[in-house]
Amino acid sequence: MSVAIELKNITKRFGNVVANHNVSLSVNNGEILSLLGENGSGKTTLMNMISGIYYPDEGQIYIGGKEVLIRSPHEAFEHKIGMIHQHFKLVDLFTAAQNVILGLNENGKYDIKSVSRRVKQISEKYGFDIDPEKKIYEMSVSEKQTVEIIKVLYRGADILILDEPTAVLTPQETQKLFAVLRRMKDDGKAVIIITHKLHEVLALSDRVSVLRKGEYVGTVNTAETTESQLTEMMVGKKIDLNIQRDEPVNATERLIVKNVDCVNREGVKVLDDVSFTAYSGEILGIAGIAGSGQRELLEAIAGLQHLEQGEIIYNNPKTGAIDDLRDKTPLQIRELGVRLSFVPEDRLGMGLVGNMDIVDNMMLRSYRRGRSVFLERNGPKDLAEEIIRDLEVVTPSASTPVRRLSGGNVQKVLVGREIAASPTVLMAAYPVRGLDINSSYAIYNLLNEQKKKGVAVIFVGEDLDVLIELCDRIMVIGGGRITGTVDGRNTTKEEIGLLMTKTGGGDLND
Repeated sequence: MSVAIELKNITKRFGNVVANHNVSLSVNNGEILSLLGENGSGKTTLMNMISGIYYPDEGQIYIGGKEVLIRSPHEAFEHKIGMIHQHFKLVDLFTAAQNVILGLNENGKYDIKSVSRRVKQISEKYGFDIDPEKKIYEMSVSEKQTVEIIKVLYRGADILILDEPTAVLTPQETQKLFAVLRRMKDDGKAVIIITHKLHEVLALSDRVSVLRKGEYVGTVNTAETTESQLTEMMVGKKIDLNIQRDEPVNATERLIVKNVDCVNREGVKVLDDVSFTAYSGEILGIAGIAGSGQRELLEAIAGLQHLEQGEIIYNNPKTGAIDDLRDKTPLQIRELGVRLSFVPEDRLGMGLVGNMDIVDNMMLRSYRRGRSVFLERNGPKDLAEEIIRDLEVVTPSASTPVRRLSGGNVQKVLVGREIAASPTVLMAAYPVRGLDINSSYAIYNLLNEQKKKGVAVIFVGEDLDVLIELCDRIMVIGGGRITGTVDGRNTTKEEIGLLMTKTGGGDLND
C-alpha cells in the first residue's frame, strides 16, 4: 500500500496554547484511518492544517512522497484533499447540484445538466442516494452531509477527512455512510475520520491513530486492539467502561406530562400532544435527532416555555401535594425541587457568570432573594470544593473565574451545581457533551447516585450506546411527537433508530 499523506513533526500554537506538538502520522491509499482523542486533544486542529485552514508553525507535510505547502483550502484541493466539516457549509436556497459547483470556475460556464449527470454518476459509483435537483432546505441532515461529500469528490479529492461525521446521524444513516466510505476505500481513496466513538472506530477503520493533549500517542491496527486499550491510550490510564445500572426501587409517579403542545416564537409547533410519566428512582432517557423537541420539552417542564395546552402534574414527595407546574413560575418550579441542567454549546450562556468564581456561581443557585444582606459563603465554598474534588474539575482554586476554565470543566460545574441542590426531579440535557471519557463516567455515576436517592432523572443524550446502558426506559421524540418508549434493558440501537425517523405517535412498550 502506498502512502497518500504523511505528517512529520507538526506543531501548531495559538498564543501560549500548544494545540499540536511534534505530531507525526501517515495515511495510506485504500485505507480508513480513525483519528481518536478526547475533546481538546488537537484532532480537528491537525486536520485543519492538512485542509489548508491553518498553517503549521513547524513540521512538514508530504503527499505521495513529495513535500508540499498547503496555505489555503484551494491549495488543499489542488493536492486532492477534501474535508467535510461538522457544520455544513451549504446555501439553503440552492439545489444539491448548484452547491456542488459553487466556487468552481469551470471556464466561466456552468452547464447544470452536465453537473447533475456527474453528481448522479458519483452517487451511483459510491452508493449515495441524492436528488441533484433537490433544494438544501428540503433535505434531512444525512442528505446535506451527502452533498458535502459529493462536493469534495466532484473536485477530485483522493484524500477525504470527515470531522465527527456520525454525530448527527441515526444508526441506520451511520451504517449507510460506513458502506459508502468502504466503497471509497476499495476505490483507492485515503479516508480519515475524526471521532471519539470507540465502537465506530472498531467497526470501520483499518488503523487508529491516537492523540492526547495535542501529542501523538501511537497508531495501532484496528483488528489487534480493544475499546479498553484505545481508552487507555486516549486518557493515559486504565478506565472501567461499565455503567452500573440498578433496578428502580419503590418507583412512584413523580411527573405526569399530559397532552402538551408548544409553539415557538416563529409560530412553529415544536411539541405536539406529548404525554409521558417520569418515575422516582428511575432514569428516563430521551433520544431523537437534534432539534426534534428535546430542548423545548425540558424547558416546558422547567417553566421556560409557554404551553398552548396540556398539563404537567408534579407529585411532591416532601408535602404530598399535587401541583400543576403549568401554573408556576420557573423560580417556583425550582423551589419545588424540579431542576434543569441544560448543557448547550455556549455553556457560559446558560446560568454561569464567566467573571465570577466557582463559589459565587454556587451562590447564584443556593441563595434566594430575601435572605440576609451579608451572604454566608461557607456553604457554597464547601459545595464548590466538593464538586471540584468529586468531578476532578481542573482549576487552580475555587476562587478562579469560571471563564478561565476549559469548556469541559465549566460543564462539570454546571451539572454538579444542579445535582448538589438535592432535586426531586433532575433533568440533565447533554451533560457529557464535549467531556472526556473519564469525566463522562463520573457524571453517569452521579446520575445513578441520584436515582438511588429516589430522584426522577430525565437524561437527554446523543450517544445511543450510553442511553441503552444507563437508562431504565428510553423515550424517542421525532418532529415534536413521542414516537415510542422502549425498555433500556432489552432494546437495540436499530429499534431506537427506526423510532427516531418516525413522526407518528405510539409506544412499543411503556
